[in-house]
Amino acid sequence: MQQSYAHRTHHGQLNNLLKQGRVWPARQNQATQNRNRQRHSPQYLSSGYPEIDQQLIGDGWQPGNLVELLYAKEGCGELRLLLPLLATLSLNEKWIIWVDPPHIPYAPALATAGIDINKILMVYSNTWQDRIWTLEQALKSGSCSAVLGWLPAKQEKAIRRLQIAASEGGTLGFLFRPLHCRDESSSAPYRLSLESRPDGIDITLIKRKNGWTMPTQRLKLGEEILLGKKAASLEYPEPTPAPISIQTSAPIQTSTSIQPKLKLVE
Repeated sequence: MQQSYAHRTHHGQLNNLLKQGRVWPARQNQATQNRNRQRHSPQYLSSGYPEIDQQLIGDGWQPGNLVELLYAKEGCGELRLLLPLLATLSLNEKWIIWVDPPHIPYAPALATAGIDINKILMVYSNTWQDRIWTLEQALKSGSCSAVLGWLPAKQEKAIRRLQIAASEGGTLGFLFRPLHCRDESSSAPYRLSLESRPDGIDITLIKRKNGWTMPTQRLKLGEEILLGKKAASLEYPEPTPAPISIQTSAPIQTSTSIQPKLKLVE
């Protein structure tokens, strides 16, 4: 009887891990994955790069999940990698929100890439707590097709919160983080490491939903033209969180569930 109780306990713990996406059943082999695959269906969004899509279950990113982009140096192609997808997402009526980007994106380059810049909102938070709150609210609001956020190291608890929010809102979230974070535990279902090379960028899918780590792919993305002037310092002190103020450079529409400081890309 004691053995039966232990079996039920371990079985329950395993089910909890499966529900959280922290483990996946190895018996789901490639043949099964291919049978279940729905090529570029509404449940999956193509990255715009066949080399990446073919490594993803469903041939694309699944909304309701976080994608971590890990890199050592800004401007290695971390934003260019998202341009085709952002162009597609900007065709619908939802917002694409950028939370505390280190540089102000160059609007003409975004437009040239086919992105409707009227769908982009840049959000600048006042404190670190505000940044996490803004990301969480945007992800679960249902008002955004994608949310982009920049986070430093040691954010396991915050990322767990954000993954829950993304799942609740059915929103695709992209988190930009330092390369050395690749060895940290993360609740994000997708994790990519990016390394700049003279002839392109090496992309390694180090974690993917329902799959193993994949071999490195080298892509040629062209010249980096998206980084504008440096944004204001994002190194926050540790005071008591202050109320979030709202400042706009132009009339904008906002969801009642999102009340950060907002600015349209100009």
